[in-house]
Amino acid sequence: MSGILYLCATPIGNLEDITFRVIRTLKEVDLIAAEDTRHSIKLLNHYEIKTPMTSYHEHNKIEKAKYLVERLLEGQNLALITDAGTPGISDPGEELVRQAYAAGIEVTSLPGACAAVTALTLSGLSTRRFTFEAFLPTDKKEKQSVLKELQKDTRTLILYEAPHRLLKTLKELLEVLGDRNITVIKELTKKHETVHQTTISNAIDYYNREEPKGEYVLVLEGASREEMDQESKDQWSQMTVQEHMKIYLDRGIDKKEAMKEVAKDRGVSKRDIYQLLIQDESPSFD
Repeated sequence: MSGILYLCATPIGNLEDITFRVIRTLKEVDLIAAEDTRHSIKLLNHYEIKTPMTSYHEHNKIEKAKYLVERLLEGQNLALITDAGTPGISDPGEELVRQAYAAGIEVTSLPGACAAVTALTLSGLSTRRFTFEAFLPTDKKEKQSVLKELQKDTRTLILYEAPHRLLKTLKELLEVLGDRNITVIKELTKKHETVHQTTISNAIDYYNREEPKGEYVLVLEGASREEMDQESKDQWSQMTVQEHMKIYLDRGIDKKEAMKEVAKDRGVSKRDIYQLLIQDESPSFD
């Protein structure tokens, strides 16, 4: 009978932010797979956990996952921990989970700290709908592509960033997303935790004067729905009603429904669209 893979959330800063269940599980499993054993030994020593550890990180995640799955299939129970927070969130844990499921192994997650959610609740921005992008791609072209996708997203955006890249990232966010409200959070749950509610442009001014230090979570307000609606209306206003109708008719939508969609796009009534169409002498509407 195979063992169980436990995904154990660990503190993101303050060592007290760990559940009793996680501590008990870490003591009871046969092996702990840790992203950085040198980092995690501090946590284990703090709670007098003597369970053996093995390294599981980005550079060995595929081959090491195969080894760990073999151990699980032999009946050993295994805990996966990351340097900070919940395994599988912006770390290689998802590969081990994928291989475990493929091998028919039971997987369970022990909830706890997560920097993204903790920062969101601290941000003062909307928490109802949000998107998490973790670290933006390092490749410039790929990064621009991701930011373009986010440009019209009305959900609150959560990003992680390292201190040496913070200023550059803020400038790229300003260039692509515009000057939005942003909450810059540093050193979550730690002694020098700071929460700075500002705008992207003001954050750039601040970090031009002050050298960024520590790990950062950026929480940005989403695109304004009103601005997106106006931009959409401006886009449609640049074409004739006939051209606008043709877009929907070419999709196989009947004329009545197409008129309804055109009216909705332009923010006018269906009757207004009808009046414009009957005044048009275009043969396509005979």
